Amino acid sequence: MSQPHLRLLFSREHIAERVQQLAAAINRDYPDGEILLVGVLKGSFLLVADLARALGRPCLIDFVRLASYGNETSSSGLVEIRKDLELPIRDRDVLIVEDIVDTGLTLEVLYRHLLQGRPRSLKVCALLDKRCHRQAAIEADYVGIRLEEGFVVGYGLDYQERYRHLPEIYLLEPGA
Repeated sequence: MSQPHLRLLFSREHIAERVQQLAAAINRDYPDGEILLVGVLKGSFLLVADLARALGRPCLIDFVRLASYGNETSSSGLVEIRKDLELPIRDRDVLIVEDIVDTGLTLEVLYRHLLQGRPRSLKVCALLDKRCHRQAAIEADYVGIRLEEGFVVGYGLDYQERYRHLPEIYLLEPGA
């Protein structure tokens, strides 16, 4: 890809509003007790931080790291767990926090893996849900924004480890 062009899709204000709405829905479903947020690295680190603050309640935070994209703009289809949880999840309410659900292959592998830890409940929160390439029959319980098509960067999402720092979400378009 030559020098890409970035086209703004979602402003920081829109993202912040959606995170607040996600937190409100999660708090309605889990009015009491502690929630363990499991962030999927690297893309979800900003969402985990913002969501934890928006929940306004005690919660535990842990991270996993899976790989399926490498340096490409489409999934390789192979999923590898590179970093597992450090906290036990047995009998806990666990919320997977994902930046984007695309093919669903990564999320499906993680979901099945975490079920083996016997959590009390296991749900999924995704900032972005892009259904056009879905290959696995898995859905997020909480979705911030539905996205039809395109490769996006910003707010934790990257292309070749770049653009994660951007506070907005942009469509990455091929350069001229």
